[in-house]
Amino acid sequence: MLTAYDYPTAKIISNTGLDSILVGDSLGMVVLGYANTLNVTMRDMISHTRAVARANPPQLIVADMPFLSYEIDTKSAVKNAGLLVKAGSDAIKLEGGEEMKDTVKAIVKAGIPVMGHIGLTPQRFLRLGGFRTIGKTKQEEDQLIKDSLELEDAGVFSLVIENTYVDIAKRITEKLNIPTICIGAGPYCDGQVLVINDLLGLSEFTPYFAKSYVNLKEIISNAINQYIIDVKNNKFPEKQHYKERES
Repeated sequence: MLTAYDYPTAKIISNTGLDSILVGDSLGMVVLGYANTLNVTMRDMISHTRAVARANPPQLIVADMPFLSYEIDTKSAVKNAGLLVKAGSDAIKLEGGEEMKDTVKAIVKAGIPVMGHIGLTPQRFLRLGGFRTIGKTKQEEDQLIKDSLELEDAGVFSLVIENTYVDIAKRITEKLNIPTICIGAGPYCDGQVLVINDLLGLSEFTPYFAKSYVNLKEIISNAINQYIIDVKNNKFPEKQHYKERES
C-alpha cells in the first residue's frame, strides 16, 4: 500500500502490482505544506480522492477521514464517510481505538468498509505528547491490544499499526483474523504502507521507518537547472518545439 494524492501518480500506480492506494490526510504535510494533519478538511480529502479515482486504478482506494470529520457524532461521521465514497473511494480509514467502536459500527452499518488505525495516530499527536513510538509502557501495550480487538469486533476489514514496537505489532497480527498493515511497526504485519513522497525522496523530512528508493528531489532539481541553462543559451526551444508558417 502507498499513498497517492493526484491523478498522475494514481495513473502510474495503476500499472503496477500495488494492492491498495491510500489517499492519506498526510497530504496536509507533503502536498499542502502544513506542519501536521490537523488543518486538512473534508473539502481537501474529497478533491484529492476524486483526482485519484479519475485514474481508474484497479487497486483498492482507501480515503482518510480528516480531523473532526468523525469524532463529533456518528451521524456526521457516516455522512462524511459517504461523501468520500461518492468521491471515488472504496473504503475509508479513521484513527483511534475502542473509543471509535460505535462510530465504526455505524459506518459499516451504512455499507461502507472501514480500515482502522492505531498506534501513533497523527491526528492525536497533541494528546500523545508528540510524534513518538507507542507502546513503551505496559498500560500502552495493553491498550493497543484491546483497541485492535475492539476494532475487529466493530467490523473493520483491516488495521493500520503505526510506529509501535515490533513485538506489539506481531502480537496484534497473531491475535486478529483481519489483515494488519504496518508503518514503522516492523515486518510481522500482513502488509506495509508508506507515504509515496518518502519512497520517492521528495519529503522535506523522512521518518526513520521510511525508505527512499530514489532521489526524485535531486532529479527534478537537475532537470529544472538544465532547462534554465538551455533557455539562457538559446538551446530551448529548438525547431521541433515550434511551428513556422509555410511560405
